[in-house]
Amino acid sequence: MNRLATAQALFEQNFNCAQSIFSAFANQIAIDPQIALKIATPFGAGMGRRGETCGAVTGALMVIGSFYGNTEASDQDGKEKAYQLARSFCEQFQSRNRSLVCRQLIGYDISKEKELNLARSQRIFADLCPGLVKDAAEILEELLSSNL
Repeated sequence: MNRLATAQALFEQNFNCAQSIFSAFANQIAIDPQIALKIATPFGAGMGRRGETCGAVTGALMVIGSFYGNTEASDQDGKEKAYQLARSFCEQFQSRNRSLVCRQLIGYDISKEKELNLARSQRIFADLCPGLVKDAAEILEELLSSNL
């Protein structure tokens, strides 16, 4: 199964958007997929259900950092490469979806219980969010294939 299909399958299994992206790419970045699921858990639903940055975006940024991030303070080239790819990812995601912010993407402020319940009753997470996960996985796949 390719990473796009894996991300979509994970989301359909009720993992959050960040978990779905980060875990789908885990084997490629030499991280155990189970550990990736744990690490990404609090980033879902816009960072702990705050409706901030979309979890599909933060999951993708974690993958980019895993490939290109610096481990030594003197490695400014690694840091700049990670920043450049992060900017490119964010620009492409925003171009496709008009925002990077969960509450703007889904039209509900899910940090408020009433709006969370409305979003659930309107099937936003089932109908809209899979497309966001798909977009994030596609963009990430393209960026990685052209930069590895």
